[in-house]
Amino acid sequence: MIKRVCQILMVGLFGSSLLWRCANITSPQGGPKDSLPPIIVSAAPNFNTTNFAAKEIFIGFDEYVQIKDQQKEFFTSPLMKKTPTITTSGRGIRITILDTLEENQTYALNFGNSIVDNNEGNRLSDFRYVFSTGGEIDSMVMSGYTVSASKGDSVSSSLIFFYPAEVDSIPEYDSILLKYKPAAVAKAATNGIFIAQNLKPIDYKIYAIADKNNNFTYDPETDMVGFLDSVHNPLREPDFRVWYDTTRHYLTAEPQLYFKMFTDGRFKRQTLSDSKRDMQHKVTLYFGAPNPEILEFSIDSIDTEEIITEYVTKGRDTINYWLNVPSERLGDTLKGRVVYMKHDSINNLVPDTAKLSLFWKYFESKEEKKAREEEEKKKEKALRDSVEYVPPVPKNPFKVDVSKGELNPEKTLTFKFEMPLVSVDTAAIDLRLEGGALSAEEEKKLAAEKKKEAQKRGVESVVEDVSDLPTVPYEFFRDSVDMKIWHLRAAWDAKQKYKLTIPAGVFRNVAGQSNDTLRSDHTTLDPEKYGTVIVNVVGKTPEAKYVLYLNNESGKAIDFKEGVSTGKYTFNYVKPGKVRVSVLEDPNGNGRWDTGNLIERRQPERTEPYVDENGEEIMEVKANWEVEITADMNELFKPITFESINEQLRKTEAVRLKKILEDREKKRQEKAKQEQQQQGGGLGGFSSSMGSMKGAVNSIGGMGGANRMNQFGR
Repeated sequence: MIKRVCQILMVGLFGSSLLWRCANITSPQGGPKDSLPPIIVSAAPNFNTTNFAAKEIFIGFDEYVQIKDQQKEFFTSPLMKKTPTITTSGRGIRITILDTLEENQTYALNFGNSIVDNNEGNRLSDFRYVFSTGGEIDSMVMSGYTVSASKGDSVSSSLIFFYPAEVDSIPEYDSILLKYKPAAVAKAATNGIFIAQNLKPIDYKIYAIADKNNNFTYDPETDMVGFLDSVHNPLREPDFRVWYDTTRHYLTAEPQLYFKMFTDGRFKRQTLSDSKRDMQHKVTLYFGAPNPEILEFSIDSIDTEEIITEYVTKGRDTINYWLNVPSERLGDTLKGRVVYMKHDSINNLVPDTAKLSLFWKYFESKEEKKAREEEEKKKEKALRDSVEYVPPVPKNPFKVDVSKGELNPEKTLTFKFEMPLVSVDTAAIDLRLEGGALSAEEEKKLAAEKKKEAQKRGVESVVEDVSDLPTVPYEFFRDSVDMKIWHLRAAWDAKQKYKLTIPAGVFRNVAGQSNDTLRSDHTTLDPEKYGTVIVNVVGKTPEAKYVLYLNNESGKAIDFKEGVSTGKYTFNYVKPGKVRVSVLEDPNGNGRWDTGNLIERRQPERTEPYVDENGEEIMEVKANWEVEITADMNELFKPITFESINEQLRKTEAVRLKKILEDREKKRQEKAKQEQQQQGGGLGGFSSSMGSMKGAVNSIGGMGGANRMNQFGR
């Protein structure tokens, strides 16, 4: 049985181009259930046939098989214009070649995991059939790793395209992916690692694409892409190791190449994809590509000075036009037009005019209908009883959300409005310092007293007299990105309580709506309940700029600092728990991550996580405690090499395995505790579980450990 498994690995995975010795392969355990994949018993023509001229290939197995997920799993290298047909025939499969094959070319039919047995659905992993129309089989190999430039996660199942270096002679304009078919193709596994086989000993330009629609073509609008800055030859690359991952059931390897993949928005075709009017005073346009060039936007009977433009997205492909006119001037349907630069059939930008017809009508909600019907009943009853009917005061439609909860003294109070403001009487805003913050119990007691007093007076709430409290200077300003957000900044003191009063009519929006009187209390944080993270930054040069991100355990940013250079940077008021620090290398100093550009051969900006000397990214933040680290950008953003990629992957794998062991140990301890409670036992269960953990650590090993099959080089 072991011998037959080795045959599958040698023939099905790599053919005869590589020599293998099998290690640590054992017979399946656990009873009579069939757990082995189909076994190859014959091939006609034989594997690695040279001077291939057949039109059909038959591969026989020891059992009946079926083909699953062929469109997703099967591909040829190089790609054929006409995909071969694959049919089952008895205990085998028949492949019909439909394309005219090139002379002196090595071909690989990659079945992936598409071949499964009929009984148990066991898959034959990474099966390949290789042949050559010439006198020899190309046998060079390269490995690599595909990763998302923005998220840092591996990109699974990406396609790797290899082109001879001479295919394009214009270095400043890269259009290879759009003009040529690759000379060889490989596919990454779910961990982002690929092993490209049957390459020639020549210089290649190499690209990676995330082929979302499985058409083996780069679609700029949907597919991520990655490219290498220089050519690569398998003869010049460092040796690497390959082993079989028994957990995920595929071959994996040490990567020689490294792809940072990104979405290149510049390739998207520019067109007006949609227009909406979901609010009376708002028109929204949706474009197919970022940064549309708008030559004209107009609405009939409305002056251009009465239109306020809001860019909703960073790429400006969604635009809100707010109409600063009274509601009575806005009918149910508005007519207008937009003139913009649109891509024509040959991808040239030309002026295009789109006529707009925008409908909006107010529809009563169920709650509003119910309230109206109740009031009508009250009015009818008042008429029957000959008493005066007093209609309710209409609810003010003006909407604003003021940030709630305890306030970080280093932050601002945030005001989020439903519509853009057209006027703000900032001088009328009143901010007062009440004094030291109360405890939760004191706040509860005070709230109860206020409620009781309000009930005595027969009002909803008691308006406190704050005239004797000291005023606090402030600044009220609009957000630099979102025009519907405003901020109130003051020199907040820690552990203090503030009272904010905004009189009626201070704010007025584009619909002519104004606010009622707004009152709110705000308490600043107690620094002793929070931790501090200090980052000592050592820049590559005095001029180099970076962005520091403080992230939670899952990687979501909770705070950031832009314009960072050499120096000390402090994150205060960090909630106790686990955090990570990451750094963006920001060469243009714009304070944000910029994607790459394939045509201009510009790589995306690089983001790296801070990792300590033990390979750990996660740090524990405690209340009233400081965590201090040093981030050396020369180390963090050092050139990516074969050794550095493998070292980082080993650290990542070690952290992953450590977490697995910790989770296992936690479950063991919980189970042992439950058993002790049920049986009244002692500490034997805990001791046993600790011993089990020690054994697990010794057995799992790291990357390329016990599961490694063999080393091979060039």
